Amino acid sequence: METPFDDLVAEALDELPEEFASAMRNVEVVVQAEPTRAQLARLPRGHTLFGLYEGHPLTSRGVHYSGVMPDKITIFQGPITRLAGNPESIREQVRKTVIHEIAHHFGIDDPRLRELGW
Repeated sequence: METPFDDLVAEALDELPEEFASAMRNVEVVVQAEPTRAQLARLPRGHTLFGLYEGHPLTSRGVHYSGVMPDKITIFQGPITRLAGNPESIREQVRKTVIHEIAHHFGIDDPRLRELGW
């Protein structure tokens, strides 16, 4: 069952420039209520996750990349809605999170994203 939050994630994906959307390969985007304890255990204490990319970035895939499960981008509803608070802020944080995680799919790491202002 789709929720209004799922619709915001779909909207953010629909707003991607065509050159990025068409270049995404073997990746699914899902919404999850909260990060798991295992996912949070990878973070410094006191941090949370708005989104998580799990997989093999396009830049690390070689000629032998085939027959693998799709990469997964998870957008976490609870942390985003708690931080943002109002509908417009939630929409904007969802958009930022989707773009951030898709950047990981394209091989852009967190230090480079910080350099770029993301």
